[in-house]
Amino acid sequence: QVQLLESGGGLVQPGGSLRLSCAASGSIWSSNTMGWYRQVPGKEREFVADITTGGTTNYADSVKGRFTISRDNAKNTVYLQIDSLKPEDTAVYYCKLTIGVGRYWGQGTQVTVSS
Repeated sequence: QVQLLESGGGLVQPGGSLRLSCAASGSIWSSNTMGWYRQVPGKEREFVADITTGGTTNYADSVKGRFTISRDNAKNTVYLQIDSLKPEDTAVYYCKLTIGVGRYWGQGTQVTVSS
């Protein structure tokens, strides 16, 4: 059984920063990919960024240059540093863990960007 626990969301003013964290627990293979997605009401969940165990990263074009994904393999934790936040970044951010053909999701953490 795999569990993901996200934290770090909240209300922030435009231009501000946040750091999201997602800790994985349970039966986790050493080779996996952890990532972040986001979703706003009425829209499909969209890819934000992911990172492999080896450190290879991928980003959605819309977040390149403002979002930075990183991970601590010893802690099975992935982070998402979000800088220069914009109102359009408002969404529920979900953590995803991919192990082989297995897909696991966290419960989501709300990020609201508003003045």
